[in-house]
Amino acid sequence: MFRPMRRNKQSLTDDECKQLLRTATSGVLAVSGDNGYPYAVPLSFVFDGEDKLYFHCAAAGHKLDAIQKDPKVSFCVIVQDDVHPAEFTTYFKSVIAFGKARILTDAEEKRRALRLLGRKYMPNDPDGTETEIDRFFAQVEMLEVQIEHLTGKQAKELIAK
Repeated sequence: MFRPMRRNKQSLTDDECKQLLRTATSGVLAVSGDNGYPYAVPLSFVFDGEDKLYFHCAAAGHKLDAIQKDPKVSFCVIVQDDVHPAEFTTYFKSVIAFGKARILTDAEEKRRALRLLGRKYMPNDPDGTETEIDRFFAQVEMLEVQIEHLTGKQAKELIAK
């Protein structure tokens, strides 16, 4: 169903991909947008450590409309991007997750996902996280992406020899 990586010697293991998803602070969500055009939007996110990504968003917009039409998405993070001009290359590490997105409609699922997001971005303020969740709960939507395929790649220069 998913293509194998062409330069598989540069591929990251599943555990390495998951570690990069744990540490990355933002990425780009790609959906099937209007009129057949891809729509890619940068977002903050949280990874549950296993097989799900979560995003918060407004209650309406292009992203939600696209997901309701076609839940298939991809999400890309670039964790390392060191340009080496003298070598005409970039030392990079990136991950792409493919999966299906859904809007969380169950209040407890939504609250749990918001708490995960809060712990990632406000780790030292659990009370502040709960206050913000309560304050904006009705206005915010939470998206979940169930990862079906995960792939990561690194620059050949970063491969341990």
